[in-house]
Amino acid sequence: MEVGFENIKVIGFDADDTLWVNETYFRETEERFAELLEGYETKNKIDQELFKMEMKNLDLYGYGIKGFMLSMIESALDLSNGSIAQHTISDIIGLGKNMIAHPVELLDGVEEVLQALEKKYRLIVLTKGDLLDQERKLERSGLSRYFHHVEVLSDKKEANYKNLLEHLEIPIESFLMIGNSLKSDVIPILNLGGNAVHVPFHTTWAHELVSEEEERTNNHLKLNSIRDVLKYLE
Repeated sequence: MEVGFENIKVIGFDADDTLWVNETYFRETEERFAELLEGYETKNKIDQELFKMEMKNLDLYGYGIKGFMLSMIESALDLSNGSIAQHTISDIIGLGKNMIAHPVELLDGVEEVLQALEKKYRLIVLTKGDLLDQERKLERSGLSRYFHHVEVLSDKKEANYKNLLEHLEIPIESFLMIGNSLKSDVIPILNLGGNAVHVPFHTTWAHELVSEEEERTNNHLKLNSIRDVLKYLE
């Protein structure tokens, strides 16, 4: 067992791309969005402008599919100089609705890990995104029964974690966070003096990327699969 893990009493799990597939569907939708606008710009330019719009709107809409859908619509209007057809706007809305309605696809080994860990630890979900969408995905996933608490945060910075852990009366030294994002799931917890495990997903949203130096200088356990968690915690 890793040094420090023997004091762990509570384990927090990220949701998107840690418990179930998420970013893959955003990438697929971006491809379809670029196809809808191919008469106005190159795919690379469309991708760049959509990301810029998402970043511009992040403080206003927050994370999640609904904000992404609104950013697609606004990008389409900008890229077409306001000439985008009404049926194309409807198609973009349809892309967002399809994402919301998409079946939840659990990542390999997730339920096996939760079944093993619930016997010894208090398990909670700490995720960000749209509240209704995340609640819906958790319900569809069939994983709700494993968790003592579910929290959908507006963001996952140090202050967000600190406030929540204090509210739940969880000492930082007894808490372990597991997630796919160094920026959101690992570094903030390490900065608070806690423990974190990084289980990368095969694709990462550009907003969640960190520099090589940040990755190198933050001492954390990096695993290839969520199943490997059991080597350290069972």
